[in-house]
Amino acid sequence: MKRIGLPLVLASLLSAGAVPARAQDPGGPDANAGQADFFVESVRPILERSCFRCHGGAGKTRGGLDLTTRAGVLKGGDLGPAIDVEEPSASLLLEAIRYEGLEMPPTGKLDQADLDILTRWVELGAPYDEEHSSPAPAPEEDDEAISEEDRQFWSFQPVRRPEVPSVHRQDWVRDPIDAFILRGLEEAGLEPAPEASRETLIRRLSSDLLGLPPTPEEVEAFVENDSPLAYEELVDRLLSSPHYGERWGRHWLDVVRFAETNSFERDNDKPAAWRYRDYVIESFNEDKPYDRFVREQLAGDELEDASAESIIATGFYRLGAWDDEPTDRLQARFDELDDIITTTAQAFLGLTINCARCHDHKIDPIPQRDYYRFLAFVANLKPYSYDPSHILTEIASDEERAEHDRLQQDRERREAEINAALAPIEARLLESVPEPRRSMLKEGTFEQRRHVLDGIAERDLSPEELSSYRELIRQWQEIPPVPPLPTALSAREPGPEAPETFVLIRGSAHAPGDPVSPGFPEVLGAPDPVFETPTEGAASSGRRRALADWIASEENPLTARVMVNRVWHYHFGRGIVRTPNDFGFQGAMPTHPELLDWLAAEFMAGGWRLKPLHKRIVMSSTYRMSSKGNPEALADDPTNDLLWRFDLRRLSAEEIRDAMLAVTGVLNPKMGGPGFYSRIPKAYLAGQSRPGAGWGDSPAEERARRSVYIHVKRSLVTPILASFDAADTDFSCPVRFATTQPTQALSTLNGELLHEQAAALADRVRQEAGPESDDRVRRALALVLCREPTADEVARGVGFMEALRSEDGVEPDRAFELFCLMALNLNEFIYID
Repeated sequence: MKRIGLPLVLASLLSAGAVPARAQDPGGPDANAGQADFFVESVRPILERSCFRCHGGAGKTRGGLDLTTRAGVLKGGDLGPAIDVEEPSASLLLEAIRYEGLEMPPTGKLDQADLDILTRWVELGAPYDEEHSSPAPAPEEDDEAISEEDRQFWSFQPVRRPEVPSVHRQDWVRDPIDAFILRGLEEAGLEPAPEASRETLIRRLSSDLLGLPPTPEEVEAFVENDSPLAYEELVDRLLSSPHYGERWGRHWLDVVRFAETNSFERDNDKPAAWRYRDYVIESFNEDKPYDRFVREQLAGDELEDASAESIIATGFYRLGAWDDEPTDRLQARFDELDDIITTTAQAFLGLTINCARCHDHKIDPIPQRDYYRFLAFVANLKPYSYDPSHILTEIASDEERAEHDRLQQDRERREAEINAALAPIEARLLESVPEPRRSMLKEGTFEQRRHVLDGIAERDLSPEELSSYRELIRQWQEIPPVPPLPTALSAREPGPEAPETFVLIRGSAHAPGDPVSPGFPEVLGAPDPVFETPTEGAASSGRRRALADWIASEENPLTARVMVNRVWHYHFGRGIVRTPNDFGFQGAMPTHPELLDWLAAEFMAGGWRLKPLHKRIVMSSTYRMSSKGNPEALADDPTNDLLWRFDLRRLSAEEIRDAMLAVTGVLNPKMGGPGFYSRIPKAYLAGQSRPGAGWGDSPAEERARRSVYIHVKRSLVTPILASFDAADTDFSCPVRFATTQPTQALSTLNGELLHEQAAALADRVRQEAGPESDDRVRRALALVLCREPTADEVARGVGFMEALRSEDGVEPDRAFELFCLMALNLNEFIYID
């Protein structure tokens, strides 16, 4: 009998057909009285205690399994009989209770005494005493998969705008945000930290909104600006900068596990994946409404006003890891779909729906059925493939197509002219070629004929004829190729008819259970989706559009809360909900639930636009607080849950690299287009499965671009980014944890990049500050620290260089480079107050 060694619910053990009885069935109607007593006294109590909750009749027959009767046990299931009456020791029931691949009951393995009793019962042929057995108890109301208590969980409730609280210190309240924060502080008897200095605020804002440090000139201008509007004008200027999209687009790329390669052994490139990255950056820069941003990524090809931009957005579906040579292709297909819906649910809804793939969610009220109903929305997507028709869509504009046609016609005309001139010469040369090869060459391509005829021409043509022949070949080869029309990595469906989706028992692609239709998580109480009938010749089913509309709806209780929380998280280093991808039972409870709902309501009322949300947050007194602590607050709220101060944060990996390029003056501001390859040491490349494969050598000016444009190869992360906790691209990355490890110091003290940037900083400062050492130190520190250094700091810097020269014999220019290297390693450079 074929076995499937996967853990499944006990219901799946039974087949649809009855087990044929032997002439003498040991556990059948003729079972002796002793066997019947054994069942009643020993076996049935175990079944009642451990099995009848799900398989006890009276409405509790999951998977159709009823353990209250022998006929129910022998009736059958998806994987064959539960009990093999011919060979009892091989029964799937025993495999399940022994946890030998199958695992039942799911709440924990039975103790050995119970296992021995059930094993003996199966060996006897599963005798029953149904006449004297009491029926299984009816299920209690709290046995339902989703209870009313589940539905009342805070994140599943509609977003309602709460009243802004009254507080005593009205002078501190610049925005309703401050009132919500201050109420918690006043209730705890704590005071908010004082406002940070102007030097601190401009550096905080610039790094926060742009991911780049301000210049000393920008710092000076802001510090000396006495206008009451100076801060707001600074905020507006930063939000209008194109660098804003690069900074905040990078955050979103973390969430959607953006990468430009497939992972696994070959880790080949995803064609044109960079277009999705550019789409995200441009969307943030233009302040695209978030509900539109959602719809474009989930169903950009199904929108009425679908465009090249919205089609590029559907590249969201193609960003995950992909195994091009799986051992089980069907299972790999469902792994691909799991990656898609896992990322979709976490990114947009903050739900860990993936935990219900193999069984009901162990923590959240998400039954397994809901997982597959959600999966049904995307089941019609063509699988990822090297076949362009599965994953690429042409996105050329009318102008681009017209230009392409013109170039193609020019090329064909020129080819025809050269072919006409070559025809009589080739005809002579072909006479030396025997059949059938001669006929094959006549029908072959220009390049195929060259392989044979060029050698014959050398032999048979006169010098003058050979010269003419070669000139014609040269002209052919110099005809410029016609660039291909632009394509985008995108969602593609085979047509309007979606395949039927089944609940997969224990997540096995080879064990389909009940069929399901597309639907939303039941706990949210949303009605089932209604699909418009696809028009004849439609390219897709329209299911993803229904999903996108529901997620982007104001009635959805999660979408706005989740995005507002992400924005708060990136501004303050942690969200109001500390688990941005998990708003379920296992996630953290919000520290300020009313503030979260107030912001979510404001966000939707303001047209789902992010820039006004940013401005509201950074204009608040809460955001402007100093990071300095006080003993009383540290004692009462050591983790700063009440937000009595601004938390110090370390720059992200990309910020560290970009800040170096900015302060040294070599940053290339070029935006968009294919990414570049950073310089990676040969020793690092040698550790790859195919050393150096898939990694190019970009010119220096390209390597000076911002880190968001580095080619993202899953198996090869730029060393300095890896050292400083770059995002894991295999999964959605909601939070980057700042670790401290020795490789970070090795990268910043000994790394090639740092020494290059130290030399560049020294060159810049020599040009800007003149020959005096104190002027050079002052300028270098002003660039690196974004503030005027103190006299003591300047003196110590000069002393450092003099010690290198006098004690170690270091040349003056080299000593200054080493000072610049030291400056780039200061904590103040990589931490934001």
